[in-house]
Parts: sequence; C-alpha cells; structure tokens
Amino acid sequence: MIFQDAHYVPALRYHWLTRFYDYVLALTVRELAFKSTLVSQAEITPNQQILDLGCGTATLTLLLKKQYPTTDVIGLDGEGQALVIAQAKAQKVQMELHFDKGLSFNLPYSSDSFNRVFSSLLFHHLTYENKEKTLREVYRVLKPNGMLHIADWGRPSNPVMRGLFLWVQLLDGFNTTSGNVQGKLPEMFVQADFNPVIEQRYFNTLFGTLRLYQITKPA
Repeated sequence: MIFQDAHYVPALRYHWLTRFYDYVLALTVRELAFKSTLVSQAEITPNQQILDLGCGTATLTLLLKKQYPTTDVIGLDGEGQALVIAQAKAQKVQMELHFDKGLSFNLPYSSDSFNRVFSSLLFHHLTYENKEKTLREVYRVLKPNGMLHIADWGRPSNPVMRGLFLWVQLLDGFNTTSGNVQGKLPEMFVQADFNPVIEQRYFNTLFGTLRLYQITKPA
C-alpha cells in the first residue's frame, strides 16, 4: 500500500483495482514463493508477537498465522477496502486475525511490542522521508533482538530486470522507487541503527528483482 502525507493512494493506484490485487501479484511476482521464503527466514517461535506492516489483502498475514498458529499476528494497512478483503479472507478460512487501519510512519502501538515485523512490497511506495520515518517507527515497536523482514524491489540483477522495473516506476512513480532500484535500502537500514543487515535472497519476476532482507534491532 502507498502511504503519503497529503493523500493516500492504493497499491494499484486506483481503489477500484484493489479487488484485482491478489490476482496481479499471483501472476506477476511469484508471490507464494517469495512470501513463503520471507516467513521461513524469520526464525519464528511460539507465542511471539508479529506485525504485518502494510498487510494489504492479508495474504502474508494469513500465511504467518497458518504456519504459526500460537503466535499473535496483527495486520496493519492504510486502505480500508483492502482491509475489508483481508477480513473476508480470514473469515472464509475461519481464522481469527486482528486488523488495524493506520500508517507505517505513525504506528498505533507502544514501544517494544513485537518480536517480528514483516513488510511486503511497501517500501517502494514511500517517499525517502517516509521510508526513514517508517524505519524509526519499526525500530521503536520492535523488542530488543527483534527482526524486521522485508521483501521489496531492489537493485536489478541484470539489464532485463532493470527494463522490466520501468513498468513499476511508471505505475508507482519515480520519486518513491528510485532509491529501491539504486540499491539504497540496505544503507537506510544501517542508518536507522539496525544491525546486522542481511540480504537473504532475491527473486527475478516479470516486474524486476525482488530482494529479501533480515534486519535486527540490537539488544
């Protein structure tokens, strides 16, 4: 989802397209593969507190709860329509999940609340300033030794991936995506005092290269 100061823009730019979001991701970005990998790298243990930041229609939120049923999983997003879809998906599989409406750079949670925070395809929607604010907020709500797990567009693995990513930039804007494609996210993580910062894996997709990161709030 896209979080901006002046106004809110859905992930596919127009609210009427939100209903097609799951289909678009499934067909174009190897969604199940990269989200399953993101979950498996997280070293989740029973009874942990987990936040899915920018949860959208809750595909990742549901995957987390399904694989780790004893954890408390909260999904947060800024688009009401996406949250309606998320809640309907949870009810369909009879899974109790809590969803909040809010912005990534102004989280409605107390400090040291979560063991793990997940973010899937959120950061490339944020301005540089809001990327910084979001990282500060995530750092605040994570417990010591807590981890942030991010899957987002990164430096292309080859020229073909760079060309394909132009479609994302035309849809989501060059201002918010330039830092991603230049490979600047890891530098921002370090500047936000996360340590260590590890890139776990990357996936080439129809829209460019997705990179998966594991970054830790020091004790």
